[in-house]
Amino acid sequence: MADPSFSAVEYVVRTIAQTAVDNETYFGDLDAVVGDGDFGYSMARGFEIVLADWDGIDRSDIGTFLKKVAITITGRIGGTSGPIWGTAFLRAGSTAGDRTAVTTQDAIAMLRAAIEGIKTRGQSDVGDKTLLDALIPAVDRLEAELATGADGQAALDAAAATARERAEATRELIAKRGRAAYTGERSIGTLDAGAVAVAVMAERIAGGWADHAAPATKPEEAL
Repeated sequence: MADPSFSAVEYVVRTIAQTAVDNETYFGDLDAVVGDGDFGYSMARGFEIVLADWDGIDRSDIGTFLKKVAITITGRIGGTSGPIWGTAFLRAGSTAGDRTAVTTQDAIAMLRAAIEGIKTRGQSDVGDKTLLDALIPAVDRLEAELATGADGQAALDAAAATARERAEATRELIAKRGRAAYTGERSIGTLDAGAVAVAVMAERIAGGWADHAAPATKPEEAL
């Protein structure tokens, strides 16, 4: 039987994938306002392959599992999203290495590595109107909540609320990356599709956490 923390990693990845598929039209409509409009379609095509191949993905360890997911989405998600999301999963997998169980500290380190990968690949940071505007504050909040002793559910709820708040705040920003950057100040007043996707995924993860978590799982052992 897999360690509960390995199951937690699987739950997070599967929820991200299912959210991308379920919100193909919504994410695409958001992206179409000032972007190239293919974000929802590309994400759905990549993550639906992950779901279709779910049972057959190598689970020798957490690092291998995440790297296999990275390879799939990098090859299937088009445009700039494929390399960015693929790099995030690859960096998280490299940080996990051959672990078959992770602590909350490990999980935060994996998320930080994913963020650094996105920064490098996208040449972007907070304020550029990208998914990082929701992801970085959400991970900051998650780490802060856990540091104060919050349990996994409370920490995830807080992180999801922060992701939503910061995704909504992208309305005030000028797009500096991707096709939307060509619109300059006309991008003000629009939401960034990637940031909203992060918020929706975070809300789904938090919303299903209680049902996912096994009774024996201790907050300090797994997120």
